[in-house]
Amino acid sequence: MASSKSLTFKVTRRNPELIPPSNPTPHEFKPLSDIDDQEGLRFQIPVIQFYRSIPSMEGKDPAKVIREAIGKALVYYYPFAGRLREQEGRKLVVECTGEGVVFIEADADVTLEDFGGDALQPPFPCLEELLYEVPGSGTVLNGPLLLIQVTRLKCGGFIFALRLNHTMSDAAGLVQFMSAVAELARGGRSLSTPPVWNRELLNARSPPRVSCTHHEYDVVPDTNGTIIPLDDMVHRSFFFGPAEISALRRRVPPNLRTCSTFELLTACLWRCRTISISPDPHEEVRILCIVNARTRFNPPLPAGYYGNAFAFPVAVSTAENITKNPLSYALELVTKTKSDVTEEYMKSVADLMVIRGRPHFTVVRTFLVSDVTRAGFGDVDFGWGKPAYGGPAKGGVGAIPGVASFYIPFRNNKGENGIVVPICLPGYAMEVFVKELQMMSREEHDEPASTVKRPVFIASAL
Repeated sequence: MASSKSLTFKVTRRNPELIPPSNPTPHEFKPLSDIDDQEGLRFQIPVIQFYRSIPSMEGKDPAKVIREAIGKALVYYYPFAGRLREQEGRKLVVECTGEGVVFIEADADVTLEDFGGDALQPPFPCLEELLYEVPGSGTVLNGPLLLIQVTRLKCGGFIFALRLNHTMSDAAGLVQFMSAVAELARGGRSLSTPPVWNRELLNARSPPRVSCTHHEYDVVPDTNGTIIPLDDMVHRSFFFGPAEISALRRRVPPNLRTCSTFELLTACLWRCRTISISPDPHEEVRILCIVNARTRFNPPLPAGYYGNAFAFPVAVSTAENITKNPLSYALELVTKTKSDVTEEYMKSVADLMVIRGRPHFTVVRTFLVSDVTRAGFGDVDFGWGKPAYGGPAKGGVGAIPGVASFYIPFRNNKGENGIVVPICLPGYAMEVFVKELQMMSREEHDEPASTVKRPVFIASAL
């Protein structure tokens, strides 16, 4: 029996099975790129999609339809059916064994409406029931590279949940695979975007030479124990619609108002979060922005490339400068940082990985943001239409809870399109964070913060 503060339901799972490619595939060894192959990507990332029942699909079993489509998709994406091996120099290589991916078929005595209906957003109650961690399957080396669970709901809808070994793909690459499964599930005979491996495009040069500055891989001692404590962590989601974004824009000088929503939101969250965890004023704090570099190559990476093709450029400042200066200070740092990513920058990262033994990005006093608003999770259609929610299953994933947040496209119950951001913070810090955010995202001429009518955070599905 799964239960959370408000939602209780029972999930009945069949035994996990391995789905191999539906036709024979080559047995070969395929090295990952030197961008895939970094310590900070050696973890499993969860994604979840909620689908409504539709009359035209009545009598069709989503688990059966999707299971068959996965087998067909793996003929094209056969490296996903293999296992990762580690070679000399910690180099990761996929052995294409054709063993397959883990698939779980399940039923839950709950409806889509019970999860929040039109207001679905992370964190989701009882995620571990909807994406079951098959014992022993979560290892990065020698384990399955994908785990997929399809859970039928009482209302005729279903949940598609997936866990990906992040070394294999980024959000864009994962959506490409999911879209391939969806295309075949809808009866397609071939794929509109065939997969491209070509991982050598993002390999280190010979000889490797670090040509750019990469503060994201600085070795920073955790002097004051300021990696976020893992107990008392609170998950909350925050909605930024047109009103909140325009209120934030008015907080920066006219010459900065042409910045992107991503840059504005990132600067705001970095500032609020720094205030909430109150580091020593003279300590450095960092914001890591995930930047998709596919189009920053000349020529751009091939359309079907499904490996990791992003960088983590970082902005660094003292805590005091972020908290005491106006929002424009953080915004200018973020804007400059995003523009740092070029083809040369990506080659320099690959070279650094080889020279320095594949280090983890710095996590001490670091906040990482990843914008998946354009990744396409919301367009994956297995035949039941677009999902009611599609995207990351929670914030703070990876080795260190609380370090990462995602920007997820979201339509609220007023029909406004905006961005929902799951945030994970210690309880004491979350209270401060909410107050700061409310002050920053309300109109200048509004009533005092204590009487603001429109809270920026939304009740989570918990």
